[in-house]
Amino acid sequence: MVYVGETNDIQRRTIEHLGEDPKDREDFADFKQSSNAEMYVIGHKHFNKSMTLDIENRLMQYLSSVPAVSKLNNRRFNDQNKYYDSEEFDGLFNQVWISLHEKNPTLFPDAEKLKTKAIFKASPFNKLTDEQLKVKTKVITKIDQALQKINEDAKKAKLILLEGEAGSGKTVLVSNIFYDLVHENRLSEKENLKVSVLVNQNEQLKVYEEITAKLFPKDPDVRIMKPASFIKKTSTEESKDDVVIVDEAHLLLTQNSQSYNGYGQKMIDDILERARVVLAVFDPNQVLSIDSIIDNDYLEKIVNQTHGEVVSLEKQMRIDASDKTINWIRTLIDDDKILPIPKDSKYRIKIFDDPKEMQDEITDINKTQYNGISRMVATFDWKYSGGKEKPSSEQKYWKVSDGNWEMPWNYEIKRRDQYEKKHHNHSVKYSDLPWAEKDYTIGEIGSLYTVQGFDLNYVGVVLGPSVKYRDGKIIHDFNESKNKKATNKLHSKISYADKLLRNEFNVLLTRGVHGLYIYAVDKDLREALKKAEDRN
Repeated sequence: MVYVGETNDIQRRTIEHLGEDPKDREDFADFKQSSNAEMYVIGHKHFNKSMTLDIENRLMQYLSSVPAVSKLNNRRFNDQNKYYDSEEFDGLFNQVWISLHEKNPTLFPDAEKLKTKAIFKASPFNKLTDEQLKVKTKVITKIDQALQKINEDAKKAKLILLEGEAGSGKTVLVSNIFYDLVHENRLSEKENLKVSVLVNQNEQLKVYEEITAKLFPKDPDVRIMKPASFIKKTSTEESKDDVVIVDEAHLLLTQNSQSYNGYGQKMIDDILERARVVLAVFDPNQVLSIDSIIDNDYLEKIVNQTHGEVVSLEKQMRIDASDKTINWIRTLIDDDKILPIPKDSKYRIKIFDDPKEMQDEITDINKTQYNGISRMVATFDWKYSGGKEKPSSEQKYWKVSDGNWEMPWNYEIKRRDQYEKKHHNHSVKYSDLPWAEKDYTIGEIGSLYTVQGFDLNYVGVVLGPSVKYRDGKIIHDFNESKNKKATNKLHSKISYADKLLRNEFNVLLTRGVHGLYIYAVDKDLREALKKAEDRN
């Protein structure tokens, strides 16, 4: 357990923490009784109040990502805006962390390795941009207004819709709002807010579970769940949750199926009946399944009916590239056009003739793990586990392949037990880590279901036979896709295959922070991309 605090009188504050505070606070009672507790005092002549609070906040971000830290405590939210010496902050903090690392590398591990973790990037202690701060203020104000008007008889909750494309910073903002709601206790001084976070994506669910386990352990008023479980366990006749946050709401089911047999036809309707306020994060360009198809106007109609709010994030934050590079990627995805690939000192777009060469380069880059993890991903154009059919005994794994090259699909290789035995002192089990953070997955190839919502340092994308180049344009051939969730017809009549395969294309090509590598199975597409690369 770690406590992070700041003071201008270290002697007085330490006496309080070990004298009076243990009577009312479990964390300091544990510290007082511990036989091996340590205290690190950090100081600098330039530490004014704002700088000190920023250092405290950044320490919370870093320490929340450390496997050896099982519980992290802090008594207030410290994010600071610009102040007169804020430009010194990054350099001073780096000095602080390096000094701490030298004293205790287990508690303060290498900073670059911490930055590879999904929890680091989704941490509520990330500094928000001006755009994110403005949206946060709108959202919190709307939530406060709704909670002050208690109306348990209202059939549906007030809906706040947060819109934004892939990489616009939605997850960081939602994580920040979630922490703020729970930490600041906005209902009353005596009664905690009941807050649930719902995520219908396994990898993202693990991130929220890890954040909650470290920051709000054993808090009965905080729940991290899948939407179907929340609906099943929460009766409309019980006291409603004060706030329900739905991350990746574009993955909510809108059709009854084996995995969801809801009371209404759409998950969002069942959720709205079990809460007072719902904050839903939605991007129509990341809907991936026929079971999640929803009318674009449906959610906004509910917003109007419940006197809610629609807020948007416009700025792209994931891809660290020039405007020309971002425009090249968006034109490829949105307009099916291949422009000349621009030169960019910050971002690398590289086209490959051989998937093995791309895999080798991604593997080499990943060894450095500088500022992130690199992985291979592919369109869903090869058979995968989940159905009745099993791979042959000679094949062993379901694989992505082209010619003599092949890689196992994600989740096909199992090495959890070996890792947990090796790292038995760590509080986070290997099986709880997101797919990309498991070291052996450098030998697997990811899909839209394991990388959606996550950043990768460099991403190597294998475009399977469903992505073709014909008559000067990219086309998406649903006959070549193995993704039945995208290619099946809704009610056996209406096809959304083209839209859903485009969304899959969008998810895969927007993962890379510093680089995008592409290999296309379709020869014409591969040649068109190579020509675009040669013209730069």
